[in-house]
Amino acid sequence: MKRFHRRSWMAMAGLFLGGMSLGALAQSAYPSQSIKIVVPFTPGTGMDTIARVVAPRLAERLGQAVVVQNQPGASGNIGADAVAKSAPDGYTILMGANTMLMASQMYKSVNFDPVKDFSAVSMAAYGSLMLVANPKTGIKSVADLVSQVKAKPGSISFGSPGVGTPHHMAMELFKLESNTFLLHVPYRGTAGYTQDLLGGELNVGFLPVHIAQGFVKNGRLNALAVGSPKRHPVAPDVPTFEEVGVKRIDVDLWYAFFVPSKTPTAIVTRLNTEMAAILRLPEVKDLLGKAGLDAVASTPAELTAIVAKDYPRWGAVIRTKQISAE
Repeated sequence: MKRFHRRSWMAMAGLFLGGMSLGALAQSAYPSQSIKIVVPFTPGTGMDTIARVVAPRLAERLGQAVVVQNQPGASGNIGADAVAKSAPDGYTILMGANTMLMASQMYKSVNFDPVKDFSAVSMAAYGSLMLVANPKTGIKSVADLVSQVKAKPGSISFGSPGVGTPHHMAMELFKLESNTFLLHVPYRGTAGYTQDLLGGELNVGFLPVHIAQGFVKNGRLNALAVGSPKRHPVAPDVPTFEEVGVKRIDVDLWYAFFVPSKTPTAIVTRLNTEMAAILRLPEVKDLLGKAGLDAVASTPAELTAIVAKDYPRWGAVIRTKQISAE
């Protein structure tokens, strides 16, 4: 009997250790198949640009094909939801952005939690916004804008490419912090919004700094402030909101890579290591820079902290201003 028990335990131990070895082997073999990067917006957007710059270089480093798949809809919620529900095995990656933290709180029917349902991999890039005014308004500074708005509340209009876009949310945060009221005119996309801002049908608005600065230089728009913590190298003469006395207006767009929660730490670490190396490449920085994006990597912990800070901040703006989208 003793001999039977001894043999039984040895057999069980062998199975256990064998299982552990197979598990470790499977994890060390990652990746063993193609990887998909889901972009929850249409081709040509900032996050699509980043994904398509990173994908071929990630494929080269991992030795597997990396495919970019656009899955737009509901301000990014559809693609994000699909990734959240995918297997946590490192083969489905979300090209996310801080818009995910906004959109998930504006729609009533959202079946994922952007904080709990994803594991952070790495920051990818930043994109800065600039507050500009049409010269016809006579607004040349943030002080001018606040003065005009308070003198005639609702007389100044601002536009955006749509409800819940970063341009819209940035202005809502500005309104909240400056205690002002401006009339929002949402558009269906960037082209019509920018055209009417240049034509004077709209008074003020936010534009990506690399786009805005071109119009500022040729006199078609007046630069008021940048939404970055520091002045942007593309527009070094334009002050930050902090410098002009409006606090807590950090409205930089950020883009980052995520995987479903419960993805093994070893896989997250591998992806982080490879993406950080890619984002440090001069050619990558140059390609993204031409698109108005500043390439930058982070640790998973650093990205997790940013998400944890930004989610309640934008949620407070959305609830206070009663912003919704369906």
